[in-house]
Amino acid sequence: MDTTYFGRGFGVMLFKDASSGVNLYKDYVKTETNQQYAQGVAYLLKQGFTVLAIVCDGRRGLLQLFPTIPVQMCNFHQVAIIRRYLTKKPKMQASKELWVLTLILAHTDKESFEGGLAAWLGGLSKRKKNRRKWQKKICSQKTKKCLQKSQNKLAVVVYMVRQVWFRNTQYDHCN
Repeated sequence: MDTTYFGRGFGVMLFKDASSGVNLYKDYVKTETNQQYAQGVAYLLKQGFTVLAIVCDGRRGLLQLFPTIPVQMCNFHQVAIIRRYLTKKPKMQASKELWVLTLILAHTDKESFEGGLAAWLGGLSKRKKNRRKWQKKICSQKTKKCLQKSQNKLAVVVYMVRQVWFRNTQYDHCN
């Protein structure tokens, strides 16, 4: 489920069956709210559909809105969150490694991703111990801040990976 906007103040909220690709519910909206998403799910349940899982954009509060239905953040949106803080061609080695790890998120299982993240974090802590060399590298404060924000956002993604439903078959319309 997601909302696509066509200019300011006009969007289409769409709920789609991941296996068949059939649109199950649509609503024309000015702005999207969690209440509208809840109404859409309630409508589908009332129509007799069984909601096995929800893939959404990670809107604040949306992942927790459906406690009885497994919810996963869309892989495209997970990567987009990290990309906000890292460029597609990072210069720092830690940023390069984090970007590669981010890109495999949609193509791996939970255990492999968490293992890669643990290895990256382990390497990062080793680099921090050797802080003098790290600080001597030509690197702006902005780059370091963005790397820190990326680490924090990736920690949120890891939390979601641990907490929400994760299968080898991705229910993801964004990929």
